[in-house]
Amino acid sequence: DIQLTLVQTIPLSGAIIVTTPQEVSLIDAKKGLKMFEKVNVNVYGIVENMSYFIAPDTGNRYDIFGSGGGENLAKELNTKFLGGIPIDPRIREGGDNGKPIVYEMPETQESKIIIGIAEKLNETLSANNSTENDIEIEL
Repeated sequence: DIQLTLVQTIPLSGAIIVTTPQEVSLIDAKKGLKMFEKVNVNVYGIVENMSYFIAPDTGNRYDIFGSGGGENLAKELNTKFLGGIPIDPRIREGGDNGKPIVYEMPETQESKIIIGIAEKLNETLSANNSTENDIEIEL
């Protein structure tokens, strides 16, 4: 397991679990979260990647890989659901070319979703580290 090797090699102060809505991914995410708990690594929340697809020509939403998996897993495991990121080629392209969508197209709904996830994470980190050094996430 990559997570276990990482924890044994580098002291981690926390983790974010990223999953897709598919059952097989949720099973792996649950195993990862349980492993982090066993080695006393804080899990700050769950992000669901590829949550849904909005067809650009019709605006219709399609839950290609199912829906609600990440949110349900967060409830089951008593952790925060940070949000769901849609399937959008612009998100991938921004990652590939080093120009994230949140910088190139900050007004898009996809950017607002990603920024919202970052803000929720920042709130969680601030609450968990209120007596430790300040942590800042800059977008």
